[in-house]
Amino acid sequence: LDNYGTFDDSDPLFYFHFTNGIMVYSLSASTYADFMLEYEYDHRAVVAQSLNLTCDQKKSLYEALRQNTTEENRFYNYQFYADNCTTRAGKIIASHSQPLQTGNILPNPSPTYRRMIHIYLDRQRQYWPEFGIDMLLGANLDQQPNNEQAMYFLPDYLMNGFDHTQTSTGPLVLKKETLLKFPETRAGSVWFTPALFFCLIIVLSVLLMLKKKKTTRKALQIFDITLFTLLGLIGLIMLYVWIFRVDEVCRNNINIFWALPTHVAAVFFIKKNPVCLKYYFLITACLSAILLIGFAWWPQQMNSAVRVLLLLIIFRSLLQFIKLKNAKIHFAPAAEPRI
Repeated sequence: LDNYGTFDDSDPLFYFHFTNGIMVYSLSASTYADFMLEYEYDHRAVVAQSLNLTCDQKKSLYEALRQNTTEENRFYNYQFYADNCTTRAGKIIASHSQPLQTGNILPNPSPTYRRMIHIYLDRQRQYWPEFGIDMLLGANLDQQPNNEQAMYFLPDYLMNGFDHTQTSTGPLVLKKETLLKFPETRAGSVWFTPALFFCLIIVLSVLLMLKKKKTTRKALQIFDITLFTLLGLIGLIMLYVWIFRVDEVCRNNINIFWALPTHVAAVFFIKKNPVCLKYYFLITACLSAILLIGFAWWPQQMNSAVRVLLLLIIFRSLLQFIKLKNAKIHFAPAAEPRI
């Protein structure tokens, strides 16, 4: 069995290349027994489609796959939208099964790339990976793919597309069989979602505020420095992948307006209480408020947990603004006039 989704993460520069969109994937071959053992271990279902191919088409497809497993042919540059492991598997089958006519597999209205990923991850309750994807991938992910683009984007859509494909001699899929099925999947946490995490952070900050102690004030100051430092670092990552990633999947990211990279510099001035910093936090609160008010209408769909995060940013930014506004400015006493 062939798998186009293999990559080598032992390369010391793998994550650097991955961040920059330079992803070299490869085709790997394994036995049927090893493949089934791996999927059984991972608790993943396996569905087999028997394809309506002639003997010549089967031989041609087998030879093409064999050629692709050679060392000089097995590697390819992975592209998020147009050339991923699903694309490679689907198109090599389609190119050796001509002519094909695929019916519409998209609902009305057509989902965006982001919505397609959400459906895929929600089924496995992978809420944290979904949050990470929504945070780093920009507005380009909210494009609506056409029928062919959707089919070659995710495995489920490819399987569905083949189910709705006709050849000159009848349906492309002659038989569909479930080889592995599990009543429960090894899914992510059901209850500890990003939204709950940010709610707990808000509750923690409120509890700290209720205690009128000097140590609590210091704890709140550390809390705000930590919060805005993390937001700034996330913003720097967003800015980096926006500018330097070779593809366009991370560009036009509206999330950068709540994860302002300038926070990294601003936190160094919190203890010094400069007058200009109060306006910085006021602007931060206003930007987050604007994002929250227009949440449902922005051209980029933000993760639902960002609503709670925006409330947290508004809350802490306004408190910093009030604190800095009310801070006493000490002047040196004027010299007494001489008589």
